[in-house]
Amino acid sequence: MTEKEMIQKNIEEFSRLQTYMIASTEKDSVSYKLMKDRYIELKVILNTFGINLTEIDKIKE
Repeated sequence: MTEKEMIQKNIEEFSRLQTYMIASTEKDSVSYKLMKDRYIELKVILNTFGINLTEIDKIKE
């Protein structure tokens, strides 16, 4: 997998995960907490690639 493909994959997962988090009504649930952990991991990965999350970060946590 090329770096470009990896970046695209992570951006798509980040976007999809945010949609699930926004749709979740139970912010204290185990599922939400697991999603938030992955959200943070993806933010770190994308920042490492130099991706500016300002436009694509809908959660802003």
